Amino acid sequence: MTDEFDGMYDTFKALLDSFPPSEAVKRLEQFGISPDVVAGIRERHEQQTIRIKELEEPHAVVLGNRDTWYTGPHAKDKCWPAIVDLLRKDGWPQEPAVSSLDDSSTRVVSLLNHPKEKAFSTRGLVVGYVQSGKTTNFTSVMAKAADRGYKLFIVLAGIHNGLRRQTQARLVQQLVEPNPTMWSQLTGLDKDFTPQENPASYFGKSNKTHVLCVVKKNATVLRKLAQWLEKAANYLEDCPALIIDDEADQATVATKSINPLILSIMSSLPKSAYVGYTASPFANLLIDPSAADLYPKDFVVNLPKPAGHFGTEVLFGRYALDGEDPEQVDDGYDMIRSIPEDDVPCVRPETRADVEGFEPVITDTLRAAVEYFWLVTAARRIRGIGNPHSTMLIHTSVNTAVHNSFARPLTHLRDKAARSLTDPGFISRLRSLWDQETERVPAEDFGEKGVPFDQLVPELPGVLESCRIIMDNSSSEDRLDYENGPVVAIAVGGNTLSRGLTLEGLSVSYFVRSVSAYDTLLQMGRWFGFRNGYADLPRIWMTAELAGWFRHLATVETEMRRDIDIYMTEDENPLTFAVRLRTHPALRVTAAAKMRDAVTAAASYGGKRVQTHYFHTNAEWLRGNIGAARTLIAASVANAVRVEPRPDEGRYVFRDVPHEFVTAFLSEYRFHERSPENDADLIIEYIRRRIATAGSLGRWNVAIVGNPKGGEFTFTPGVAVGRNNRARLDLNNPDPDFVDIKTLMSRRDAAVDLAGDTTKLAEKAIMDRRGAQLPDTGLLVLYPIDKLSEPGPEKKLRAPLNAEEHVIGVGLVFPEPQGADSTVDKYISADLSNVRIEEEDYSLLEGEDA
Repeated sequence: MTDEFDGMYDTFKALLDSFPPSEAVKRLEQFGISPDVVAGIRERHEQQTIRIKELEEPHAVVLGNRDTWYTGPHAKDKCWPAIVDLLRKDGWPQEPAVSSLDDSSTRVVSLLNHPKEKAFSTRGLVVGYVQSGKTTNFTSVMAKAADRGYKLFIVLAGIHNGLRRQTQARLVQQLVEPNPTMWSQLTGLDKDFTPQENPASYFGKSNKTHVLCVVKKNATVLRKLAQWLEKAANYLEDCPALIIDDEADQATVATKSINPLILSIMSSLPKSAYVGYTASPFANLLIDPSAADLYPKDFVVNLPKPAGHFGTEVLFGRYALDGEDPEQVDDGYDMIRSIPEDDVPCVRPETRADVEGFEPVITDTLRAAVEYFWLVTAARRIRGIGNPHSTMLIHTSVNTAVHNSFARPLTHLRDKAARSLTDPGFISRLRSLWDQETERVPAEDFGEKGVPFDQLVPELPGVLESCRIIMDNSSSEDRLDYENGPVVAIAVGGNTLSRGLTLEGLSVSYFVRSVSAYDTLLQMGRWFGFRNGYADLPRIWMTAELAGWFRHLATVETEMRRDIDIYMTEDENPLTFAVRLRTHPALRVTAAAKMRDAVTAAASYGGKRVQTHYFHTNAEWLRGNIGAARTLIAASVANAVRVEPRPDEGRYVFRDVPHEFVTAFLSEYRFHERSPENDADLIIEYIRRRIATAGSLGRWNVAIVGNPKGGEFTFTPGVAVGRNNRARLDLNNPDPDFVDIKTLMSRRDAAVDLAGDTTKLAEKAIMDRRGAQLPDTGLLVLYPIDKLSEPGPEKKLRAPLNAEEHVIGVGLVFPEPQGADSTVDKYISADLSNVRIEEEDYSLLEGEDA
């Protein structure tokens, strides 16, 4: 009986190739199959769809109860098994790599429409990580969609020829070559779309092949494609199409030509699914959902971070989010090297007027970066594993004339190094550089074996001989090409290297370009990705300001992804959920044109923790905050319902302090201007609204958290605690009046006023207990921090605080709202007046393109 049922289920699966699930069930009933068997088939199919919907990874937000017709590959499939074979030949392990890709691509395909539905127009977004295998994911989605009957595949591959060609090559290798009789191509390696004479030869009923078209986001090209599809309208009624938009945040959103042209292409296709792929979805999630646009109204999928991926957080560290214990949040690897501000004019013209005739100076930091790159290349040759290519990126400007100006000095530096390999002084300098770098980042910490300098020396002549200096930009003919054997290259470029294009074997970056938006900054991170066999060796030279921006961005990115995941577990859909995006005083969230539908962001502090980690070090500023803290504690002593001294713990708790004293403190205490999330006016307004609308936050517990072993700090007579030690991040920051301590408040501190043992409680348990014990009471915690604050020996990326006065840190814990929360509005914007910016160049979008 089981064999007979299995046979019936196989028949049902075969029917699913031609009909959506509900239609396939009707066909079974028409075949005269008994209702019990049909019910069993429906139940088994439902169980398989539930498995897909409830996959632990990836998470998804979905509009409505979309019909999950796709439950995974079939034995007779051709395109997906071919990709698996190629990946295994490339060394991908089945677990977890291939299985994870299988699950995530199956989830995306399950959210598309069945290709045999009469008509559909779907919009989705897949959020990945920079250089994390998004291309492999959408290639897998295309393969599985092709195996089930999707016919036309249009891939929008960025705005530069380099990325379009790279994407075309990948798709041909992974989709076309394994099954050449199954595919027709409208584009080639060196040929963007040009109209074909006879649409019927591609889309007529006699042609059973899948059609592949890889085009740039160029208005001329897309217009040709839209017009050609319009002419082919008679043949497109039964042509299910999948449009993949790679780098979906770039050019697609809020451009005068590209957005309407994509919509025009979709309007020519009665059955179309648009799926955007991006690592920086800021712009896509700020589109007005009600507009006739490409907002991902049907689904948003959040891809998991692949094992072994180098991301923003790994390299730069980040700040603790609400509910995280700061001690568990890493400072990042010791791989960032500082470029002094004085070096910047040497490698980038100060104004546009300075571009003509500009010639860069090889500064000490640029020389060190280049020499370290040659040493890394030699070390990787000795190890003999991983990516065969070795690339260095120099990115100081978007201006092609500036790129080209690097050719002569870099060539001179390489040739001089080749002549100096017998010079003991030169070799000694290289030895010192290598020993210093390998000591700061031990190979053993990454499971690699260290390479002694003496083993590098014999490799250096070959490295220097094979090293090419390449100016890779929209006007250069000598471009990066990884298709013809191993490459050793120092690539100087701008936008062509900052979007989508994979820099193979990238190990060293020299980066000073200022940008104005989160998404542009994140996409500049070509150093993110996989570093198999050389995870200990990458280094990035950049200014301290840029490093700080990336650290902030790592926090924004992590918080955004966490918010998406949170919404995915709640009763939300893409039309109702909104991702909170932290602002930064010198960075927009995304380009101004893309933010026209997102001028304000509603901020709510319910259930949140706010804490300070940026401080000035000058005495006047610090004394003002000490005065504000002492005034608050004096008021708390006089007005608290109960005072709880805990001398053994170095703590005090003042219970039920009227809110007026807290808001007066917030008005007087000065938060650092670089931390917009600590906005006193917004916090005060929020407190007042909660009191007015819900009767909450009228009373506060005020606490002091000190260190029993620290030197004494007196708030008011009879109230003194030991000072805390909080070393600064060692950012090599040229501004002596700025420190970033990164972490202030521990999870234990957020429970300082709760009854019972809270030492082992996780964050959610603490907030639950707050809800039970103190549902309407806020908590304000003061931290006296020693002005010297020496770091412990294990804190490699820390330096002494060295403030002129002791520092007062502040933490605020807001209770979860019992009903609807109050919100306060703040513009998602930035003060860019003092930031020298080079925006992305979108002139290529409109230009003629062959």
